[in-house]
Amino acid sequence: MIELGKGSRILFEGDSVTDHMRDREDLHSLSAYSKTVGEKLSEYGGVAFNRAVGGDRSKDVLARVCEEFEVLRPNVFSLLIGVNDSWRRYDHNEPTSEDQFEKNVRSILETARANGAKIILLEPFILPSDPQKMIMREDLIAKIERVRKLAREFADAYVPLDGLFAELVLKVPPKDLAEDGIHPTDLGYEYIARWWLERVTFIK
Repeated sequence: MIELGKGSRILFEGDSVTDHMRDREDLHSLSAYSKTVGEKLSEYGGVAFNRAVGGDRSKDVLARVCEEFEVLRPNVFSLLIGVNDSWRRYDHNEPTSEDQFEKNVRSILETARANGAKIILLEPFILPSDPQKMIMREDLIAKIERVRKLAREFADAYVPLDGLFAELVLKVPPKDLAEDGIHPTDLGYEYIARWWLERVTFIK
């Protein structure tokens, strides 16, 4: 369990699932699940930053993460990345191999560890909302396994989103959680925030 409170500085990184139309002109702009966490954290004297960028792949996060640590000095790092590493194989014929994906994410996590940050790792997911996108699971599932492998080595907390959503869709229609199977609805984000928060504790 990660303790959060006064002095906690969280950096959220990833793609559009975390970005979710944040205001790029506002350094303190949060959105979706990062906003829920940030509002809770602010009650305890901490601060959160969202630097995720829609469309990004693991290589894109890797390219900027060192500078972000230098500027923002986070002591907690939350990462959700991977679905675009699979998606670009199908819509742009730009695949990212499993090995390269693991190498990228490993380097990102090594940067976080070298800067003394606690790591919360979230696994990428695709929900069965759009049959045309389900073909991407053949690529993504291998990357999810690599994320789980890295979690065992680096993570202080892990949010197995693909597995959690797989259980949830037994009782909630997938389209109610993510209409296209990838980008969460408000309800989908509520669950991500809940699962994230279950893995931390707030202290005065």
